[in-house]
Amino acid sequence: MDNEQFIEQLMKMGLTRQEATIYYKLIESGKQTGYEISKATGISRSNAYSALSSLVDKGAAYLLEESAKRYIPVQVEEFCDNYIRKLQKSKEWLLENQPQMRAEEEGYITIEGREHILDKAKALLSNIEARVYITGKQEFLNLLREELETAAAAEKKVVIVTDMPFMLKGAKIYVSDDRGKQVGIIADSKYTLTGEYGSGSTNTCLYSGQKNLVTLFKNALANEIKLISIRRNMKR
Repeated sequence: MDNEQFIEQLMKMGLTRQEATIYYKLIESGKQTGYEISKATGISRSNAYSALSSLVDKGAAYLLEESAKRYIPVQVEEFCDNYIRKLQKSKEWLLENQPQMRAEEEGYITIEGREHILDKAKALLSNIEARVYITGKQEFLNLLREELETAAAAEKKVVIVTDMPFMLKGAKIYVSDDRGKQVGIIADSKYTLTGEYGSGSTNTCLYSGQKNLVTLFKNALANEIKLISIRRNMKR
């Protein structure tokens, strides 16, 4: 197992790098004193004790009051479940107590980075009311398969334009020419996300609820689907 990757994932659970490193060592070695942890990890004793105290506060470790104070890890599954449960409660509170948002039409928003683009795409697909049109290579579509399957299973209209065969029950699939790194989503004819995604690309997309951009992209996609259908019929 790649301990660095494990530590990176632990940091997504609200731990600092030092805390994640020490938690990993506790999992690996069992109960330890602050001195033993400091020696094993190379973290200074003062920082080790501070991180151990924080791990106890965050629910990742327990303190054993023995002849010497020792720390034991909380099971990873239990720690993660507790953290996610707390996040869910925080989310519920924030939604109930958020200030009134000012109603205004969204402008043109630039979204950069693969992770941020994927997050926005997932959010769009998870909130569609009736229909979604999506274009992109298989790599992009596979990352969104769960959301696409959920939409199709809920009998929402799912139309996919891609350059490779792609199987999705309940969806309408059109196979086009090579799409390169271009991706695009039209959600309910209200919102669009379009740009580049993938390794070696700029990983920059434009997101908007502006009607003119949504209509422009929708018309272009409709024309492409017509051409694909014509070519398909000509081959028969």
